[in-house]
Amino acid sequence: MRFEGTDTYIATPDLMLAVNAAVTLERPLLVKGEPGTGKTLLAEEVARSLGRPLVQWHIKSTTKAQQGLYEYDAVSRLRDSQLGDEHVGDIAHYIKRGVLWEAFGSDSPAVVLIDEIDKADIEFPNDLLRELDRMEFYVYETQTTIRARHRPLVVITSNNEKELPDAFLRRCFFHYIRFPDKETMTRIVDVHFPGLKKTLLKEALEVFFELREVPGLKKKPSTSELLDWLKLLLAEDIPPEALRSHDKKVIIPPLHGALLKNEQDVHLFEKVAFMARSGR
Repeated sequence: MRFEGTDTYIATPDLMLAVNAAVTLERPLLVKGEPGTGKTLLAEEVARSLGRPLVQWHIKSTTKAQQGLYEYDAVSRLRDSQLGDEHVGDIAHYIKRGVLWEAFGSDSPAVVLIDEIDKADIEFPNDLLRELDRMEFYVYETQTTIRARHRPLVVITSNNEKELPDAFLRRCFFHYIRFPDKETMTRIVDVHFPGLKKTLLKEALEVFFELREVPGLKKKPSTSELLDWLKLLLAEDIPPEALRSHDKKVIIPPLHGALLKNEQDVHLFEKVAFMARSGR
């Protein structure tokens, strides 16, 4: 089976090619791109499209690679030994399976999402090199080797907060999700709002892309924020002409809080819009 997008996820041809290349090469797919471009959602839709189980691992700054394999609860075992619990002799009872163990033990090939890997410590990717390469790991407490029954498709996302090690990058198939152009964005919006009036969509996209092009924005609005904005426009029944008022006192579009997320960007947009209307 090949990934060709889904009814709820618009995938560009180069993204579909990247997913299928990772499947063919049996290598992790490393996906980068602006926040809000659908990196996390990609793994969910690939799993749904290919009919595979999905196992998700959302990385935090405190996450350790070992947690993805297993964790041994020595404290609980010590407590149970003091209480005379019958389980204390079975060390496996105190081992908690991690995400990769769950994926390795799946009855069918799984899709593993390692989300925002760049949030973790710089050594985190290197600590998973052997496990992702050989699809096996050793459990020291039980002296057993856990091997993948079926090789999973591993989708790794990064927001470029940290550089990833070269040794890790060599083992991945890389794809950068470019921000959607107007044509692709129109298709994305159609999926979420199929009955949206073309006049409102056209005006909203014009305002949205003009806002993204304002130089100096700390945070450009993303696809998910555009969808939130459109949802609010519909809920409040805002007409298309209200998005670009000719009143010089009304410079910023209605419900802009869905698009601009800090006061510096709001002030910057107001300044640029005022200058443009004044013909400077």
